[in-house]
Amino acid sequence: MSAILEDRHPLNQVLALRGWTSEFCLRRVAAKHKDLGYGAMAVRKEKVSRWTRPDSPQTPNVSTQLAMADVLGIDSREVYARPWPHWLLLALQDDSTIWESPWTPAGTIQALEDAGGLVELDRRGFLIATTATVAAVLAQWATAEPAPARSFGGRQVGAAVADRFDSRLNELRHLDDDLGSDHVYDAARAESRLITRLLRDNTYTEATGRRLHACAAEASRLAGWCAFDSGQSAAAEKHFVASLRAAAGSSDRTAGATTLAFWANVRYSSQRPDPRGALDLVDGALAQRADITSPRVLTMLHIRKARAHSIAQEPTAAYRAIDDALAAYGQGTSPDDDLQSMYWITTGEVFQAAASAALSLGDPQRALTYFSAASTHHDPYDPRKEPRGTAIYLARESGAHLALGDLDGAVEAAQRSVDLMGGVSSARGSETLTGLRSELNRHRAAPVVKNFLDETA
Repeated sequence: MSAILEDRHPLNQVLALRGWTSEFCLRRVAAKHKDLGYGAMAVRKEKVSRWTRPDSPQTPNVSTQLAMADVLGIDSREVYARPWPHWLLLALQDDSTIWESPWTPAGTIQALEDAGGLVELDRRGFLIATTATVAAVLAQWATAEPAPARSFGGRQVGAAVADRFDSRLNELRHLDDDLGSDHVYDAARAESRLITRLLRDNTYTEATGRRLHACAAEASRLAGWCAFDSGQSAAAEKHFVASLRAAAGSSDRTAGATTLAFWANVRYSSQRPDPRGALDLVDGALAQRADITSPRVLTMLHIRKARAHSIAQEPTAAYRAIDDALAAYGQGTSPDDDLQSMYWITTGEVFQAAASAALSLGDPQRALTYFSAASTHHDPYDPRKEPRGTAIYLARESGAHLALGDLDGAVEAAQRSVDLMGGVSSARGSETLTGLRSELNRHRAAPVVKNFLDETA
């Protein structure tokens, strides 16, 4: 019995899952312990057995736990929030349900439940979907059947409930703009869990069921966006595939295309950019363009395509995609007649993306021309609606000025960026500003740069 209990200890489960020996694990923890400034740590294999034995187990000191958490990719705050060894359970999360569940109503519910229960502090900043996985997901989405009515279970749910979820999700989108992703991530996940429970436990007509699936898709899409903006690319991808499953159940190709556009953003913006994977996602969505009812969603897809091509250093394809984005937007109607979720797509947004693409392609002068057009066009980018997005674009504009040797212009744009980011929680925005400060630091000898860096330190 003691041996069985010891095998079930979370640390031993982690070692078995990763194929590590006790000695290998301890060497990695000891190295990290030293790197974090905690000093040397003895490496003796009996340490693990002392920590995991069923009778009177020892507890590693806090510095050892912090080093172990870092090795396992777990946020240090979890060590303080959860007692030993409970925080180790975070290293045992199994993603197979989300990726491998059948594309059926029951499989969608399973995936939504798994994604909605993701731990908030899943701080893996890398992509987890392989090229083959992305291809499989796109193929499944293209052929999945919509969800049928549910005529057994709990009480009947009508269209009014879907109306309420639409309103709540609209408010969450704007709260994300105002407050930042850290504040909204939990709310989006909670919304997804509530909608999933209704889909699982209640009865509804086919029409209402499809609307609820569309709401689930949007809640998961928003959670994925918030995860990505908070620096959690792995969690973002899981939310996006759950969203795509729900979108398939709604029979709404536009909802699925929206999710694929946001997922593409993650693929080309990650620590190790995958522009080809991003293009696969966009092209998968555009293959269904005949069923995409929103011109602004089509515009967004072309914007994502332009950015992916620019990161792949393909200028001709990138600028062609910008032209396609402007053409798609020109076919649209007023914002009131398009999707509520696409309120942020304007001509100015297309020009901001064009400027970002030009900057990635090493053409700062063209980038500045586009940045100027984004703010001066009669349908401009609106910084009041998106302070975080504006701050990121201003940081890029500052980089364009810097590339041209215009230190005054670089500092002016950088100062505006810093002012806008105040009070908005966004790891993506903070990382952008940190990178910009590093670039400016190379010009610290110039008084205008030194003053800015000192005042904003």
